[in-house]
Amino acid sequence: MTTIVLLVLSNLFMTIAWYWHIQGGPAAVAQRPILLVIIISWAIALLEYCLAVPANRIGALNGWSAGQLKITQEAIALIVFGVFMVVFLKEPLHWRHVAAFACIMAAVAFLFTGK
Repeated sequence: MTTIVLLVLSNLFMTIAWYWHIQGGPAAVAQRPILLVIIISWAIALLEYCLAVPANRIGALNGWSAGQLKITQEAIALIVFGVFMVVFLKEPLHWRHVAAFACIMAAVAFLFTGK
């Protein structure tokens, strides 16, 4: 459970680091100096690494394979990004998003089958 919580938190920080600056549309994006955006994003991403590294270490110590850790992280990333996309970026959720998520969840199931 600790691995999952840390992965959720790390993905929250990484999603913010990658996408916070595009909120407000193209006009707002154009006004933000790219160097400042990069510096702020790197500072946010540092927090992500401080959570992701322990998450993966704890998961590995509890018997998770690297593949299981990575595919779980990807599934969590899609959930976090989906919420961020709809709530903060105000983009509509489309059936294709749900279909992509279903495919990733199937990949998670395949990697954990037989464990």
